[in-house]
Amino acid sequence: MIIRVRSRDGIERVSIDNPNITVGQLKTLMESQLLVPASKQTLSINQNLLLVKTPNEIAQFADMSNPHTPISSLNIRHGSMIFLAYDGSREVAGPKRILNPAGSFGKKMTMDDLIAKQMRITRQEKPYCELVSFDRDAANAFQHYVNETLAFAVKRGGFMYGTVSEVGKVEIDFIYEPPQVGTEERLVLMRDSDEEKLVDAIAMGLGMRRVGFIFTQTVGQNKKDYTMSNVEIAQAVELHAESGLKEWVTALVKLKVNEEGEADVHFEAFQVSDMCVRLFKEGWFDLEGGKDGEVDPKVSRMKKDVVVGGKDVREVDNDFFLVVVKIFDHQGPLSTTFPIENRATPVAMRALKSHLDRTMSLPFVKRISDFHLLLALCRILDINSDIPTLTQCVRTQSAVPEGYQILIQSMANAA
Repeated sequence: MIIRVRSRDGIERVSIDNPNITVGQLKTLMESQLLVPASKQTLSINQNLLLVKTPNEIAQFADMSNPHTPISSLNIRHGSMIFLAYDGSREVAGPKRILNPAGSFGKKMTMDDLIAKQMRITRQEKPYCELVSFDRDAANAFQHYVNETLAFAVKRGGFMYGTVSEVGKVEIDFIYEPPQVGTEERLVLMRDSDEEKLVDAIAMGLGMRRVGFIFTQTVGQNKKDYTMSNVEIAQAVELHAESGLKEWVTALVKLKVNEEGEADVHFEAFQVSDMCVRLFKEGWFDLEGGKDGEVDPKVSRMKKDVVVGGKDVREVDNDFFLVVVKIFDHQGPLSTTFPIENRATPVAMRALKSHLDRTMSLPFVKRISDFHLLLALCRILDINSDIPTLTQCVRTQSAVPEGYQILIQSMANAA
């Protein structure tokens, strides 16, 4: 079988005859095939190994430290990805080059050949986004719905809104879920441009902007060994390219089996690479080729050959396009207790009365400090005058003018 090994040098493959070998035997094979001394190898199934720098940080990744552990007990099988950190340097093996007897001037090349020779797919090691921090309430409201209501049986997605600092720190403070249709393998966004204008207006008033996209992987996808499928890569890069934001973050949520054999909800964050965005904008992705299932979902098919690791290929491992982003959390300025838009149960205005009754003990500005409530109000109040006034109050946590308090309360009572 073949195991994929990702290190600072990119993705390489190790051939294994016996799937029941131990970690120590795997290290010996890697020493012979990848030329990394076994004594200098640190292995893990946790991709965050590639983010750490110091020996003390590396030592925390102990899941593959016992040389007697069978790799099968770590759920490592054909096609699995493991991560490698090592000291020192090495010569990464590349393909042998065969010179044309006619020499450089004896071979005719088309313009497409010349472009392909220049289109070399390399890994982007550093993201523009230093880290992404999720508001706990917003993240919990999203994962709770897909876990408890959808049971991770169909895909779900949303646009993430927040702020970007000067050093590239992205903070997510609310998630807008557009109209959509999800299946086990695909997520189709039925985008409503008018509604998105309302969302963007609220965000602007709060001093925020659209900063990323979040989606779920289903339990059926968990049985397939990839970080993102080619369909997910195509959707992620399209939205990244549309945003024009270099710090744009793509987050995924999935179930992951823990050490006790129980399923935990797991968040991961990435940026698609500059090369991926360039290939998409220049039309290199063969977006039609994989629709009938003939392409392995672990790879993205190109319309023409590209150069990866010195080889001309038409299919590129999706992991080449992903740059890992560190995840943190925080308590942001907004609550997420009002019913969320575009879910199975439509949001009725009587939800406004229930919300205001439930939060009666709080200052009025706190009671309306919820993006999803503000979006509901947008459908009745004026987007050019009323909403900017309310969002300014929420942003500064200042008192809401009495006239607006009476108006909103009367809307709730009339529902």
